[in-house]
Amino acid sequence: MTIGLYNSYDPVRFAEAHRRAIARAAPVALAFDCNLATFGFPYQNGLRTPREIAVWVSGTTSIGEEGKYLRELADAGRFATFDFPRRGFPPQLGEPVITTNRPDAKKAATAKRLADLLRGGTSLLLVFGLGPRGLDDRDAYPLGRYHFDLTNRGIVLETATAIGAAPALIVAHLESER
Repeated sequence: MTIGLYNSYDPVRFAEAHRRAIARAAPVALAFDCNLATFGFPYQNGLRTPREIAVWVSGTTSIGEEGKYLRELADAGRFATFDFPRRGFPPQLGEPVITTNRPDAKKAATAKRLADLLRGGTSLLLVFGLGPRGLDDRDAYPLGRYHFDLTNRGIVLETATAIGAAPALIVAHLESER
């Protein structure tokens, strides 16, 4: 499973919110044996590789043991960066799962269904929109094979809360069937 952070903030300037989202998602990724990927982040200051980004973020945060977990992901090749997807998310990351409180009924999947897919050998990319409106209905929504409302009740969660809760819920279902 990969945690995907989709930039819905500023596409030109790397903001504090970008940095914090990466720092917060890294320990979650390690805790639940996930990879981490960013989409459309406007990295600056000559940052090009995941390792360079991890080192820079680590020097600017106390989150995740001062960025230790992000560096671990980068060193293990489990942190990747991508441009905005134009025709689809990179297939090597797995089936795209749009995290949303407004799932398309035809694409809706429960945590149990996603755990069953993982158990069956299907890789998943959980896509989280960053920004006040989350994912853009026109750009990202159609790219998801599945839509996942982790509350099953349409309740809006703060992004960092959703990033922590979604993989935890899926992994709990995965482990309950062992």
